[in-house]
Amino acid sequence: MEPWPYPRWIAHRGAGRLAPENTLAAFRLGAEHGFRMFECDAKLSADGVAFLLHDATLERTSNGHGVAGEHDWSTLSGLDAGGWHSRRHAGEPLARLEGLIRFCLANRHALNIEIKPTPGHERATGEVVAREAASLWHDASLPPPFLTSFSREALDAARSAAPSLPRGLLLDTLPTDWLEAALALGCVAIVCNHALWDAATVARAHAAGLRALSYTVNDEWAAERLIALGTDGIITDRVDRFSPAG
Repeated sequence: MEPWPYPRWIAHRGAGRLAPENTLAAFRLGAEHGFRMFECDAKLSADGVAFLLHDATLERTSNGHGVAGEHDWSTLSGLDAGGWHSRRHAGEPLARLEGLIRFCLANRHALNIEIKPTPGHERATGEVVAREAASLWHDASLPPPFLTSFSREALDAARSAAPSLPRGLLLDTLPTDWLEAALALGCVAIVCNHALWDAATVARAHAAGLRALSYTVNDEWAAERLIALGTDGIITDRVDRFSPAG
């Protein structure tokens, strides 16, 4: 396999649950805990702006309402995306993907962008996110943004828009064609629910030239098991528990 340029430890949505997920406040806090690679979720506003949000709807992590992708960025940018988490973060805005990329470049952090389309907008989201990531990431001394998605259509669109960016197929189950699908999409990695990995599955991925990464690993026993299996990356909420140097 080609050398893997990314850190083993990846902070989920910035700082897991210690700050409002997918906001710049979360990425700053994750960095304060020593993490040097971050995972985020990116989708499109109604007017085509790539921004960070996990859910299709706004209610859980902001004071907004309805389907996020049905609002223009002018509306989304005025929402409070931190008050739901704690008074300390009240008023924290939703983040644009561009802002996070600039933060990572300025601080020399690696980035895993999960393409998280609003249902029905898979292809457009893959294209815009990949194109924006490729156009903004100009530092060749850092590994390029690593694009992942559960959506095969979004990954295929990302490949067409920015073929040089590495891609990973996200899986919460192991369908019979998991390996074939990843290879057909030109992926460099499989990113699984951590419970899906066993020695045979890791060996099969590695034999095909694919890296094996896991989400979301918050217990020491699970991390130890994955390291013993020889997996390549661990996405965690517990930036306060795990040392990214380990």
